Amino acid sequence: MTSPSPSTTNSKSINESINGSHDFTIRGYSLAKGMGAGKYISSDTFTVGGYDWAIYFYPDGKNNEDNATYVSVFIALASDGTDVRALFELTLLDQSGKGKHKVHSHFDRALESGPYTLKYRGSMWGYKRFFRRVSLETSDYLKDDCLSMHCTVGVVRNRVEGPKQFTISIPPSDMGQNLKYLLETETGCDIAFRIKDETFKGHKLILAARSPVFRAQFFGLVGNPNMDEVELEDIEPSIFKAMLMFIYSDTLPDSDELSSSVSMCTSTNMIQHLLAAADRFGLDRLKQLCEAKLCEEVNADTVATTLSLADQHRCSQLKAICLKFAAANLGAVMQTEGYKYIEQTCPLLLSELLETVASVAVDERPGEGGGVLSRKRSGSSVMGLDLAAAQMPAAAESGEPYVRRLRRRL
Repeated sequence: MTSPSPSTTNSKSINESINGSHDFTIRGYSLAKGMGAGKYISSDTFTVGGYDWAIYFYPDGKNNEDNATYVSVFIALASDGTDVRALFELTLLDQSGKGKHKVHSHFDRALESGPYTLKYRGSMWGYKRFFRRVSLETSDYLKDDCLSMHCTVGVVRNRVEGPKQFTISIPPSDMGQNLKYLLETETGCDIAFRIKDETFKGHKLILAARSPVFRAQFFGLVGNPNMDEVELEDIEPSIFKAMLMFIYSDTLPDSDELSSSVSMCTSTNMIQHLLAAADRFGLDRLKQLCEAKLCEEVNADTVATTLSLADQHRCSQLKAICLKFAAANLGAVMQTEGYKYIEQTCPLLLSELLETVASVAVDERPGEGGGVLSRKRSGSSVMGLDLAAAQMPAAAESGEPYVRRLRRRL
């Protein structure tokens, strides 16, 4: 019979400070002078960390030997307590607006000397020679016979945490699943969308809450809350279905969920259309999700169409990524139908691409700061540029004639 292995327990000691602040203003400072050394003016008590505290201001100083040369300021423990450990900060406020406050902080020295220990009620922390009185009375700290101070106290507490004996597990949110169930079962649907030969049902309130376009259509100034059917054009049924699933679940649908109706050739093609739909209906989060997905799937075959899409729908990050990728792989990209489309219909976008190519060429020239970048480029990037150069013999000797040749084609 084997003996059971010894169990292991754990705990941790946590030291922390509970901080609080108090502002103390002395009006009629000149009337307080002459009350004698050791005599003070006190603030109202304030509570920090379960203890009461007060600020003591000595206009003639705390010690007789100083002969009223200095004013003294202290923070005192004003309630019962034994060995109370605390951190302190006293700030005399500059009233000129220049922000040159006089700060005496114990917090800054916490790691060097540790917190200060107050043994009993009436124990104090502060400065007997806080400020030379002559200097104080000619400074910006005194204005209209008024002084202002800010005090911060941090009471140090220690607690021990052991293993939690009881826990209650919280399941993840299922709101999206519940709303998606309403969509799938058509429970309570009050609007139908007709797209080609297919019909999709939904809930006007949910659609309006998610899309500003639907909100305006159903409940806007010129909207019709009584409509029960909408006919949509310029969108594929499969794309609208995917968009509906996102509206109700806040996640991109899986390809399996759309397999029965997807007519798109590739996943990338579908995400491109879904991005356009997201922009059309004001679904910013869906648009960003599509951007991120397309960024992951950028390749020589798809980058031109994605670039055109990003430009059309104002996707600046995706556009920048596509420009850099296309510039580094231009030889392969120029063979695609997407590039031909850009060449024929988007001269400004093609000009941006050529500017990116030119910047890449500058980066790759030795002796002009581009050596490190050139070494980091992948083999496919270099091959793409070589292929483009091979297609135009006039550009074989340098990248610049190649760029000029493409620009003339505009």
